[in-house]
Amino acid sequence: MNLLDVGYVVLAGLTAPVWMRKDRADWPGRMGKGARLPDAPEGRPRVLVHAVSVGEVSALRTLVPLLAERAEVVVSVGTDTGFARARELYGGSCAVVRYPVDFSWCVRRFLDRVRPDAVGLVELEVWPNFVRECMRRGIPVGVINGRLSARSFRGYRRMKFFFGPVFRRLAVAAVQDEAYAERFSAMGVLPGRVQVTGTMKWDAARIEEDVAGASELALEMGIDRTRPLIVGGSTADGEEELLHWACPAGVQLLCAPRRPERFMEAGAALPGCVRRSQGRAGAPGTTRFLLDTIGELRAAYALADVVVIGRSFGSLHGSDPIEPVALGKATVIGPAYGDFLSTVAALKEAGGMIETTREELAGVLARLISDGEMRRTMAEAGRACIRRHQGASARHVEVMMGLVRGRSSVGG
Repeated sequence: MNLLDVGYVVLAGLTAPVWMRKDRADWPGRMGKGARLPDAPEGRPRVLVHAVSVGEVSALRTLVPLLAERAEVVVSVGTDTGFARARELYGGSCAVVRYPVDFSWCVRRFLDRVRPDAVGLVELEVWPNFVRECMRRGIPVGVINGRLSARSFRGYRRMKFFFGPVFRRLAVAAVQDEAYAERFSAMGVLPGRVQVTGTMKWDAARIEEDVAGASELALEMGIDRTRPLIVGGSTADGEEELLHWACPAGVQLLCAPRRPERFMEAGAALPGCVRRSQGRAGAPGTTRFLLDTIGELRAAYALADVVVIGRSFGSLHGSDPIEPVALGKATVIGPAYGDFLSTVAALKEAGGMIETTREELAGVLARLISDGEMRRTMAEAGRACIRRHQGASARHVEVMMGLVRGRSSVGG
């Protein structure tokens, strides 16, 4: 046990009333326990890619198969929903494992099991004991698809005495844009180790017309495919009520809350709504629907005429808008999207997205619902923007293989 472990123990004790309320599966895995992975085939390096949750897992959709052509890939995930999604996407082609909590003994058990030749941390997830133990073993660690929002940067900078040494240990930080590059450098990543590679979320966007499960979802919930539908994706506190009142008369509305613990609250904000979890269709004429399940948002987006991005009309920092745009949907976002500044800026500049306020949302929705040509123009512009920005996954493959080749320079 080191001093950091002692601090974690104290912090865990102080915050126990909060984290013990949440249901978390696979505690042995979180403690680093589990079966040792078989040795990688001779001459083939093993690369560990760590994604925190569902969003980061989905961003790897293009990277994983490209990387698997040159290395054995292991995907580690922290959250339960992310772990389930990773197994669904990658379980047939690579090992999916639980990322450990950052106690030193848990990290050691985990690395003994997995034995990677290099580690790529998706977006930001830099934990001190994990990075330190990898360095001790000569395993290079880099951030890929790196993102450090202004809000997160302020928090990290206040704790730079603690996190600075962790950032300095990174072998590379391959980040999404120049603003993030400046922040990673300011946090201590060594000169020459920061590079702008773009975001893999553009690559993960699947531009297609037919989505598996969409027709079944409509049929089983009673959504009328002949009438317009607005979908609110990843909604947060107060947004279901906002959408209910902003939705034009007679138009169908489906809300998909970001967090399962909000399902009851969201249902109460949508009077008479059909809940997906109840497994029965609404009566003809029903206009309110609640997607209170996990893993069907893409199918819901495919049914929409207009999509409203949740977590953007309150005090939070937005949700990823790329998926509905890729599906050809006229997409609207609120003024709070600090976690997706560059993505939203690109889509707005291209004409593929509209930003609005709570007060103006009803007017924007009414205009889009009544103007099919406007929706089609937005869809075409948004998809063209996505195509222009694709290619980051291939660049991140080269970053990861560079870490493998350079392992001997960090003590391997």
